Amino acid sequence: MKILFIINPKSGKGRDPQEIIDAVTLNFPQASWALTEAPGHATQLAQKAVQQNYEAVAAVGGDGTINETARALVHTQTALGVIPNGSGNGLAREMGMPLSVEESLLRLQTAHTVPCDAGKANGELFLNLAGVGIEAQIAYDFMQYGKSGKRGMWPYFKLGAKDVLTYRPQPMELELDGQKTTVSPLSLAFANGTQYGSNFKIAPQASLTDGWLDCVLIKNESKLKLLCALPSFFTSDPAHKGVTQTTRVKKAVLRQAGEIIYHLDGEPKTTQNELHIEILPGALNLLLPSGK
Repeated sequence: MKILFIINPKSGKGRDPQEIIDAVTLNFPQASWALTEAPGHATQLAQKAVQQNYEAVAAVGGDGTINETARALVHTQTALGVIPNGSGNGLAREMGMPLSVEESLLRLQTAHTVPCDAGKANGELFLNLAGVGIEAQIAYDFMQYGKSGKRGMWPYFKLGAKDVLTYRPQPMELELDGQKTTVSPLSLAFANGTQYGSNFKIAPQASLTDGWLDCVLIKNESKLKLLCALPSFFTSDPAHKGVTQTTRVKKAVLRQAGEIIYHLDGEPKTTQNELHIEILPGALNLLLPSGK
């Protein structure tokens, strides 16, 4: 297989990129590899790979690196491989890829190609999840903090705890396949895959290959009820003890006056007044390990 590995040297927990390069060349001696140098570089590298008729491009990094790589591969014959080396690794878990770089490289050797769905939010690609609400606010606040402060788990935890205590859901118009309603959700997720990562399953019945998005609304319940329901998000309970409501959709429009903060595969974004969501059935060839 003619394959290019796109490696984000800044992802992971401080691992030497040379170790990853060595593991790649050991398992795929004929493969090419490249290191990303800046945001958006993975997309450029993948675009060149498509032009050069590569059969596959494997992204080595977190969900952001995987998303960037996939942008160049939708509606092409070049397949996407995933070697998880991030924090949550939501898509990799969904695919059944081991979280060890070395083990996932072994599984990639015998992977098969499956046409999978992708999503779009205001024209931008997402593979796993997009959404608005408290998790988008936390991601946005963490991004803003990272511009001047030190990133890491402790700042993320502190910002998350603050938002949990202070976040106030706002009313918005939600149109699902033409049906309009008004909601004030704590969170509203559009799920192609089942989980955010770390086995936190927001949409246990979602599928990468069914041609639908699962629109999951987390109700603005009391903090006590939400806390009691929290363990159910690590199970296959589709209603999460009654705090979520799920609707399968092809297209959605969210309307709210002013700025809308949302996320694509965990990356925070902003838009004004409207957010358009849609599913792209079978748009991306994905290399899945045997048995998936």
